Parts: sequence; C-alpha cells; structure tokens
Amino acid sequence: MEEKRTSVRENSLIWFGAGVSIAEILTGTYFAPLGFGKGLAAILAGHVIGCVLLFLAGLIGGRVRRSAMETVKMSFGSRGGLLFSLLNIVQLLGWTAIMIYDGALAAAGVWDVGNWVWCLVIGGLIVLWILIGIENLGRVNTVAMGLLFLLTLILSYVIFFKGGALNLSGEGMSFGAAVELAVAMPLSWLPLISDYTREAEKPLAATAASAVVYGLVSCWMYVIGMGAAIYTAEADIAAIMVKAGLGIAGLLIIVFSTVTTTFLDAWSAGVSSESLSKKLSAKWIAVAAAVLGTAGAIAFPMDDITDFLYLIGSVFAPMIAVQIADFFFLKADRSGRGVDWLNMAVWVVGFALYRYLMTVDIPVGNTLPDMVVTAALCLAVSPLRKRREG
Repeated sequence: MEEKRTSVRENSLIWFGAGVSIAEILTGTYFAPLGFGKGLAAILAGHVIGCVLLFLAGLIGGRVRRSAMETVKMSFGSRGGLLFSLLNIVQLLGWTAIMIYDGALAAAGVWDVGNWVWCLVIGGLIVLWILIGIENLGRVNTVAMGLLFLLTLILSYVIFFKGGALNLSGEGMSFGAAVELAVAMPLSWLPLISDYTREAEKPLAATAASAVVYGLVSCWMYVIGMGAAIYTAEADIAAIMVKAGLGIAGLLIIVFSTVTTTFLDAWSAGVSSESLSKKLSAKWIAVAAAVLGTAGAIAFPMDDITDFLYLIGSVFAPMIAVQIADFFFLKADRSGRGVDWLNMAVWVVGFALYRYLMTVDIPVGNTLPDMVVTAALCLAVSPLRKRREG
C-alpha cells in the first residue's frame, strides 16, 4: 500500500500549532526590559537565524525521506546516531513535561481546580491526539488552528489596544543574549522537523512553508509575551485573560495551544525511539512520553527554562551544523558506518565552543557563530578523511 503523503497545507497547520505556545509567550516576557523596538529587533533577528536552520534541517529529511534521527546517522554513523537519538528523547520528554506544566499553571490561573487536575486534562488530550494519529489529524487540526487563531487575535487586541506603555526598570539581558533566546525556540525543533517533512508530497515547498509559518507564529507569541509585560505590567498570561474577561476563551487558548505543541514533542519522542530499535512502536512510545511528561509536570516545578534552552542549543546546534556541511556541501552519507569518529570529534568541539560563547556577549547570539565554525571545521577535515580512507 502506498504511503500517505502530507500536503503543504497540512504541514503548515502542524507548525502553526507548534508556534502557538504558552511557553513561547512566557519566554517573550523576558524581552520587556529591552523596550518594544529593541526587543522586536532581537526577536526578528533570532527567528531569522533559527528558522533558516530549521528549513535546512527539515529539507534534509524531506529529500531523503528519513526521520530526523535517521538523518543524523548519515553524518555520525548508525551507532553514532544513537547518542543523539537518546539525547533527543530526553529533551523531548523534558519539553513534554515543561509544556504540560506551563499549560496547567496558566489554566489554573483562569479556573483554579488544582494544577494536577489540569496536568491530567492536558496530558489526556495529548494522548488522544497521538491515538488519532498524525495522518488523521487534518480536519481536527483545521478546527483547532482556526479557533486558536481567532482567540490569539483577541488576546493581542487586549494587550496592545487596551493597555498602556509602562516605564520598565531593572536588570535586563543584553541584545545578544536576547537574540540567542529568540534563536532557542526554533533551534529546539531542529531535531524533529524531519519527522514531519519526510512524509511531505512536496518536500521543498512543505519545508519552506513549515519554517515560515512557524517563524511568523513564534514571533507573534514572543511579541504577545513582551507586549503583555510592557503594556500591562503582567507576565502572567492567565491573569491578563482574567482581567480581559476572556474566561472560557482564555482556557481554550491555553489548553489547546499546549496540546497542539506538546503533541509534536511526544510524537517525535516515539519516532526517535524507532532509531534505537525497529521493534519499538512510535505510537505507544509517544503515549508513554505523554504519560511520563504528565507525571513530571505534576511532580516537579519548572518555572525557568532558559538553562534548558541553552543546553538544547549546545547539543543540537553543532550537530545540525555537521549535518548541513555533510549533506549540502560534501554530499556524504555515512550511515553505513558504525561511528564516524571524525564528525563526532567535530561535534564535541562545537559543543565546547557553544558553552564558551555563552560567556561572551555577541550581538548575533552564539548559535550562528558556533554553527559557522563547526560547519567550517567539518569541511576542513574532509581532506584528512580522504587521505586516511584512501
């Protein structure tokens, strides 16, 4: 039976849902001390960098029809790729818990029946989304995205047209750190975008649409968060919704935006597990990820995720830099090997460089320079590889 392919529209809806996120709105509040103009510039600059990388990562999987972690094996070898599969599953479990925690906290701010209750409600809906299956979500996603679009327009109106600019003071981050925080969200999707573009009817168009739609919506979420902090002096989105009288509409924004985003994390944890063993079922591992994420959200506080975002960047930015150099410039496929130690060494250098650059204030953030250096190093050692293999 011929495998079903996803349309450009379906891919766009998936990534619209990924962008509409309480976590992204909350991250946007950190930009407020920069002021609206400077904060907006940092958000746009970071998303341009991040979404170009997101596009390139997705295009690799779309062209070779492999999942994200299977494309990693093309650069690091069949066993070398297992390290990144494990790291990706861990970060996706972390994201699942964080997203459920944030969503439950915000929902409880609108209707306080207990955070744990909302964790169970959101976790249950994510499991339902998984059981429906990504290939059957077209109509459900259309309805959910239309509803979210309308409700986020209302939220934007409340913040920007009913609030008034306030004088903010206090310690704020530098412009370079703000750019890096804007890069961080699209960067966190790099290890899983190919799980969706691999099934696209038109890989180039679907990947481009995915990156553009996600970038625009993510910027919008960041700006909502920043605007909330600047114009309402309120970093708690639930409190803004209550003050605006959104009530049930606010709850719908919170719950369904959390479900449509976190579904992708849990589903990709399942897809990544297939890289570890073909005997594992992506659907049931995804369900397990949703259950574990729900339990983690109930058990642990997860209020500040900036360190988590930077850790993801330090692991996956140099990884995708090696993949970009290998796929687009060297035209290499090393998946027939066990471990490609040369590329693994380049990744280690890139990881260490990222952690060092975190201590340096660079106007464009540290992801871009780290990836440029890592990709250049990958290309530079290619002649050494040829001599050693020749």
